[in-house]
Amino acid sequence: MWSRSLKPDFAANGKEHIEVRHLLSHTSGVSGWETPFSTEDTYDWDFATRRLAAQAPWWEPGTASGYHAQNQGHLVGELVRRVTGKPMKAFVADEIAGPLGADFQTGAGEADWSRIAPITPPPPLPFDVAALDPRGPRFKTVVGPLPNAEAANTPAWRHADLPALNGHGNARSVARILKALALGGTVDGVRLLSPDTIGVIFDEQSHGTDLILDIPLRWGIGFALPESESVPYVPQGRACYWGGWGGSLIVMDLDTRTTISYMMNKMAPGIIGSDRSESYVRAIQSCLT
Repeated sequence: MWSRSLKPDFAANGKEHIEVRHLLSHTSGVSGWETPFSTEDTYDWDFATRRLAAQAPWWEPGTASGYHAQNQGHLVGELVRRVTGKPMKAFVADEIAGPLGADFQTGAGEADWSRIAPITPPPPLPFDVAALDPRGPRFKTVVGPLPNAEAANTPAWRHADLPALNGHGNARSVARILKALALGGTVDGVRLLSPDTIGVIFDEQSHGTDLILDIPLRWGIGFALPESESVPYVPQGRACYWGGWGGSLIVMDLDTRTTISYMMNKMAPGIIGSDRSESYVRAIQSCLT
């Protein structure tokens, strides 16, 4: 199923050869929205997904990775909606968080707003956006739309269905969901995935300098795979991981059946972890060995 092409709506404007695996490995060439496009535009699901379906890829799909920084949730979420009939917010609640009893939501119900720690934005981006090639995918991704950490503290953000952006939970709930990967697909008797599906994660899709993050990355299906140069503190065996803007990090080590989860509200520089998350991962690895 991972090689199935996305037709007919998404095939417009040179995207007819994009496959499901390209969306899940950040190799589709559709790593952001063509401008003008604002943070507020992401809240309008139909408008945002129509825009993605209409635009052309920014590089040849499947030839390189380029982190789909803000739109992967719309790309995958629209696929989930068309297959299951459920918006991603409902799918996560009904099929993942609910069965596991995980305190995690896409968006956040108003009854839970008093429990949300406000986001503290990070320092400015560590590069000059204006100095980037305006025709290149890195510039287009960064400005389409410009990242806005302060939006996370607004009611509109919390109401929206933004699967790549506005998950609300904590380190414990994220670990409860994703430890299914390290435990063969089952958590406390609840099966989310088969061992065969977990094995698909390790089907390497790309290995090279990511066009958006400008660091070496290995992408499997749905997760990054160990890469000793860019993320040396991630276990180098049968493991997978990813992080979030500000320093959050989740690591699933299948060899040791261990899941390491770090989440924060005070954002640090960087996308894949931070000095804090690296320290925690190294300390845990030291204990394990």
